[in-house]
Amino acid sequence: MAKIDLLYKELSYKIVGIAYEVHNILGPGHKEKIYQSAFEELLKREKLDFKKQVYVPLMFNSKIIGKNFIDLIVDDKIVIELKCSDRITKFHIEQTLHYLKYTGHQLGLLILFSSTQVVCKRVLNLYQQ
Repeated sequence: MAKIDLLYKELSYKIVGIAYEVHNILGPGHKEKIYQSAFEELLKREKLDFKKQVYVPLMFNSKIIGKNFIDLIVDDKIVIELKCSDRITKFHIEQTLHYLKYTGHQLGLLILFSSTQVVCKRVLNLYQQ
């Protein structure tokens, strides 16, 4: 069986570690923007480059019909979508896939802060050519 390397293995492990640290310090029950602010502080501490609230236009027939904002893009490689919920839904995954498709990034991390734990799901860009 061939060994398959994970995309951005070290960076994604560091990001997942940050998610667990945020959850361990803050605990459950906060709004998404509180978790995002704490997450950003730890990204700064780790000296990781990131952009926040990255605008993504929603196009239809060559016209902008809406707008979305990606929570974070780390090191111009990994799209981070933060959620506060008790489970990952199909919508959460589709939203992350949408962001990957329109930015051209290869990897997204869907990070869910639930009432009991933090869950991290790797989402790969299936639309890349």
